[in-house]
Amino acid sequence: MEGCVPYSSLIKTSTPREARLFRNNKSQAVRIPVDFELPGKSVLIHKDGDCLIIEPLAHKGLSAALANLQPLLPEDYFPEINTTSQPLSEIEL
Repeated sequence: MEGCVPYSSLIKTSTPREARLFRNNKSQAVRIPVDFELPGKSVLIHKDGDCLIIEPLAHKGLSAALANLQPLLPEDYFPEINTTSQPLSEIEL
């Protein structure tokens, strides 16, 4: 890998291991050893020179989802409800 600084030389967290490549339809895939397993169902993938970087996709929590909501417009609000009125007819339960 020319022009690529191996991640393992930057941060020593584990010993590098060889992994197998295979084809899945028209996509190339890599078998990740169990001790390198990533959480979740999606990853971010990008190239840095000749290196392929695979990172776990951060799970967005409720606060992140709420932060992305747009404020309600005046026409989105519910109308006032008159709670003092009585039903038109007797309700049998």
